[in-house]
Amino acid sequence: MVTHVITGAGSGIGAAVARRLHARGDELVLHARTARRAEELVAEFTGARTLIGDLAAPDRLSGEFSYQSLPERVDSLLHVAGVVDLGPVGELTPEAWRHQLNVNLLAPVELTRHFLPRLRDAQGHVVFVNSISGLYAGPGWSAYGASKHGLKALADSLRYEEHGSGVRVTSVYPGRTATPMQAKVHQQEGTEYDPEKWIDPESVATTIVMALDLPRDAEVSDLTVWPGR
Repeated sequence: MVTHVITGAGSGIGAAVARRLHARGDELVLHARTARRAEELVAEFTGARTLIGDLAAPDRLSGEFSYQSLPERVDSLLHVAGVVDLGPVGELTPEAWRHQLNVNLLAPVELTRHFLPRLRDAQGHVVFVNSISGLYAGPGWSAYGASKHGLKALADSLRYEEHGSGVRVTSVYPGRTATPMQAKVHQQEGTEYDPEKWIDPESVATTIVMALDLPRDAEVSDLTVWPGR
């Protein structure tokens, strides 16, 4: 049985990927911040297991996991969860920087470190759902962009380090996608949100599942997904 550990499965791209993998019978281990959220995920994805921990406090994740039942096998680790808080450099507080760096970068670092032995055993796959902001950060996107540029560096380094172990590493850089996060971005920008203008999360999920399903003789390192409208 193929087992996937997924963060951010509650909405947007993460939920779209989880639905695809669940529908074909793969085993899911879904991250949740609270026990209540874990119950909601299990109700939506029958048969899935959950892993509870606060991504905003990455230094506590290993301790939280030590009290939970972890999967013996991990075929893929999908980092999809993320947060965004826009603002000029002169106005963003250290708290805003810290929160985005913790959730978007340091939590994936810690989760990857934690599951890497299992990924090596399975010759598994790590997928980092990054952002166009991981390649270019415009005005107001400094903290979010810094966290995503760091995520790119993490993926690139991990890919070289683990090539010999058979672990594949893919970064996906979606443009603006019709998710709850995008609705929040528009609210912060003070602009009207029209989901029809942006990428459907299902389209991004298609690229992720494609990368996961590639035969062992190939690896996709980077995928950029732009709005087609």
